Amino acid sequence: MLSRRSFLNSTIGAGAGLAVAAQGPQPSAAQAPAPAAQTPAPQPARRRTIVDSQVHLWLAQAPDRPWPADGPARAHLPYPFTYDKLLPMMDEAGVDRVVIVPPSWEGERNDYGMEAARKFPDRFRSMGRLLLNDPRSRELLPKWLEHPGIVGVRHTFNGAQTSWLTDGTADWFWPAAAKYGVPVMTPTAGRAPDFLRIVERNPDLIFIIDHMGISEDIAKAGKLTSAVDQTVAFAKHPNVSVKLSSVPAKSAESYPFRDMTTHIRRVFDAFGPQRCYWGTDLTAALNKSTYRQRVTHFTETLDFLSEEDKDWIMGRAILARLKWA
Repeated sequence: MLSRRSFLNSTIGAGAGLAVAAQGPQPSAAQAPAPAAQTPAPQPARRRTIVDSQVHLWLAQAPDRPWPADGPARAHLPYPFTYDKLLPMMDEAGVDRVVIVPPSWEGERNDYGMEAARKFPDRFRSMGRLLLNDPRSRELLPKWLEHPGIVGVRHTFNGAQTSWLTDGTADWFWPAAAKYGVPVMTPTAGRAPDFLRIVERNPDLIFIIDHMGISEDIAKAGKLTSAVDQTVAFAKHPNVSVKLSSVPAKSAESYPFRDMTTHIRRVFDAFGPQRCYWGTDLTAALNKSTYRQRVTHFTETLDFLSEEDKDWIMGRAILARLKWA
């Protein structure tokens, strides 16, 4: 059995501290000429803080970084996606900050996300993964947000953990996360009623729905409308918010993904700008659009969003929710 130190190293990782004319004589009123029409001075381009609410980063499998047996089959790419690859993409696309979501295919690892946040504290924070069936995880949660770079927990309940949502394994976690103010991100697609019951029982839980509550399987099956119906049902709970993320992977069209506009608007209308977060889900559908297009999809093509709405959705809201100053 692992010692508590070993467990901390594997679950939390080895993160260290983290890291704006004098005027001449004027004519009398009777002599003064009519004022000339004034041409407005050019205004600088609008600049908002843009924060991607979900990007996966990971390293390759290695003897000291074993993956779950089904991990390679679930990975978005057949090669690692590192912060060294992401940073120039962020700069080119105009993305200021990223919330790292450690991928499930790498296992319960948090060290690489914490490393990114430590090296680039102005660019990265990371959600953390927590092994819910290990009793030692209960000891970690009270001080979870004290770990450098960590701003919450993300669970996927897939693979070998699929049953944990309903077999009692995760029951202890939801009230504990609510008690200690730990934000939780999770995909609700296909299991919305189960998660809705959890939210109803835990009104103080900071609960963030991934990808508008839809999955690629749901999109391929033509069930987007019913899935969004289920997501909208969460909106009456003020502690629930939603990521408007992974749109290219769910769309059957190319940029600007017009078939998704109705669904995005329905979720936005239900939750409002302060509870909706733009996100890309890189590295899903990485070859379908550029990173910059994923930004301009929201900032330039969704006419129902005001400039203030975009300020919230593109960054301000997720920074507030995760308390990332």
